[in-house]
Amino acid sequence: MTTVQGMTEADRRIVAVWAADCAERVLPLFEAEARDDGRARDAIARARAFARGALTAAEEIRRRFVAGRAAHSATSPAGVAAARAAAQAAGVAHMGAHALGAAAYAAKAVELAHPSAPEARTAEVRRQLAALSPEASAALRMLPPLGEDSAGPLGPGLLATGTLGAVIREIQQHLRLLP
Repeated sequence: MTTVQGMTEADRRIVAVWAADCAERVLPLFEAEARDDGRARDAIARARAFARGALTAAEEIRRRFVAGRAAHSATSPAGVAAARAAAQAAGVAHMGAHALGAAAYAAKAVELAHPSAPEARTAEVRRQLAALSPEASAALRMLPPLGEDSAGPLGPGLLATGTLGAVIREIQQHLRLLP
């Protein structure tokens, strides 16, 4: 399946690795609050399994909302954002644009966890950008700019506003500047 925000399955497998890496960095924020809730960790493992070809997109589409419900186990905004980063990473099997959602929620989680460090979010986004492989960068460059396509994760919804929108716009701006 190829859609404007969906990418080819091969491209989704490539960006799933980066999305899982972004979410995994903030997973401890969630797990510190919800030690007995393994849904976020499982979502990241499933994103990695999808990337390796061990899971199909159809299998993941059926389970894509499980990790999102883990956010209810968190007790802080940072923990909620970390759980949502994991859910977005798992959602890459369905639509590649969710990789940007995983990165944005991870950066938001870092920002929320370090309220007295205004540079924390910027440093996290820089780390995310440095971790992008050339193949993942190329795949993400195929996505429409945030808010231009009304369907899917990059439409006018939650990812297009506030911190999430700012992070995604920053990442997309960086990607446009690459050769």
